[in-house]
Amino acid sequence: MSTFKVFWDYPYTFWALLSLPAVPMALGLTSGDPEAVKNILHPSGEFAARFMIIAMMITPLTVLFKGWRGPRWLMKRRRYIGVAAFGYALLHTVLYLIDEGRVAFAGSELSRLYIWTGWLAFLIFVPLAVTSTDGWIRRLGPKWKALQRWVYCAAVLTLVHWAALHDWGGVTGALVHFGPLGALEAYRVWYTIERRRTRAAA
Repeated sequence: MSTFKVFWDYPYTFWALLSLPAVPMALGLTSGDPEAVKNILHPSGEFAARFMIIAMMITPLTVLFKGWRGPRWLMKRRRYIGVAAFGYALLHTVLYLIDEGRVAFAGSELSRLYIWTGWLAFLIFVPLAVTSTDGWIRRLGPKWKALQRWVYCAAVLTLVHWAALHDWGGVTGALVHFGPLGALEAYRVWYTIERRRTRAAA
């Protein structure tokens, strides 16, 4: 096995890659800019959504590209990507609370569509991240996969949260990011139905 392959397959190498978007965010927070929190708020949320989308795309990609090692390589690291998505979502939430202060818990703020959908998506993320360890997987058994399916609810809520920002000004950005995931999931459903029909006919 080559030294490069060993280095590339090392878990900490992948964690370093997942942490790269956080580097400019950390530099921004320590820059002394009074608008630093506000400037990093949206990028942190966007990367949370991007990593969630990537994690969800892996399974349909393995269906679409059978025999290609790329999706299988990512499948072994899907939990890492999911935890990274939660990490950026946590950062996004903390920055929001710092930026808004007490206003974040005001009824007028919580009643806004893009606010309560964001909170619900984050609350769904919490148990998914907590139970992402090998110990929890063994403890929950088959229930673990059922729990992880809640990520689809989180994805829909995140889509609405992103699209509803600035009076639905985020629709284009949300669709650009979630469109490929929707197309892949549609293909996955079609493929599953067709495979069942073929088996039934046989």
